[in-house]
Amino acid sequence: MSKWKTVRLGEICSLNMGQSPKSDTYNNNGMGIPFFQGNADFGAINPNINHWCSEPVKIANVDDILISVRAPVGALNIANFKCCIGRGLASITVDKSIAERNFIWYMLKSKIDELQSKSNGSTFKAINKTTLYDVTFPLPPLEIQKQIASSLDKVTHIIDLCNAIIEKMDFLVKAKFVEMFGGINNSNLYPYHSVDTFTNVTSGGTPERKNNDYWDNGLIPWIKTTELHNNVICEAEESITEKGLNESSAKLVPKGTILIAMYGQGKTRGMTALLDIESSTNQACACILPCDKLNTIYLWQYFVLSYDKLRDLAKGGNQPNLNVNIIKKFPVLVPPITLQEQFANFVEKTDNSKSAVKQILEKAEILKKSLMQEYFK
Repeated sequence: MSKWKTVRLGEICSLNMGQSPKSDTYNNNGMGIPFFQGNADFGAINPNINHWCSEPVKIANVDDILISVRAPVGALNIANFKCCIGRGLASITVDKSIAERNFIWYMLKSKIDELQSKSNGSTFKAINKTTLYDVTFPLPPLEIQKQIASSLDKVTHIIDLCNAIIEKMDFLVKAKFVEMFGGINNSNLYPYHSVDTFTNVTSGGTPERKNNDYWDNGLIPWIKTTELHNNVICEAEESITEKGLNESSAKLVPKGTILIAMYGQGKTRGMTALLDIESSTNQACACILPCDKLNTIYLWQYFVLSYDKLRDLAKGGNQPNLNVNIIKKFPVLVPPITLQEQFANFVEKTDNSKSAVKQILEKAEILKKSLMQEYFK
């Protein structure tokens, strides 16, 4: 806020850039002190010990904030013991007479995009000590910092609690499936049939981006794999025109179609969605068309629960992909339709409860974002 003095991070904290020790000095048998090389060692709050170092070069102390300074930049953890840090990390020691550690933690959370925009490097993007030193922010009196951190802690707790409840509800659905059907991909209670024995599978396409006639004022929903989060889709982020549909490989698929991401960054490959609207999709979406032989909710949840199995079937080198033929031949457990409907009813009731929790989660995330902008921008 304008009434608070603006400071740079390096003016109120000690910054210690990591340096990797000699390779023959770190180990996985507990000799020395814990050694963290980068973001891959981070947990939710505190890092996970995978290696130790007998001759550390750079050391972080208990309660130091650890920040990833390369590939990717900005991830945060807190050291809960003395440790050795490699070149992928920096440690931040907060002067507690001036600043509240959790206040600095949240401030850095709010600066992740800014830090990433200032990273350099062709192979691995990284920031240096100067960039970290020059992070600027308004610094209120210590007591107000503590109040701000406490408020953000409470909102964060609500967010964490909501996410934990949603995770448990997802586990309940999986447990119910196993209880009713004996397993997901390895049941011996009922037969498996490939998708192409009961319905058709197609894919979409992308109209030429440079042709405005394909996009401007479009009214036909067009779904991308980034919109697939094991969710029900009621609207699309983008739309195409009738001309864009007719003059490209994009095609309309009906409400009730199950979408599967065949490729994409990170966790995207294998993610699903259920269309609640008629829509078109891009070429990275496999579209399993509705059929009358299987309950739609049952079939959709079967693919949600088969996420790991689907990803394992992907082909290719550095970025393995699924394809339409893999989806067509994917084996689906087919119990009697009455049992499918019973399971679908359980899923719908669980989803209603999950939706209520998600509404609370969304409000809490909006509140946290608003508070972060108020305090740190």
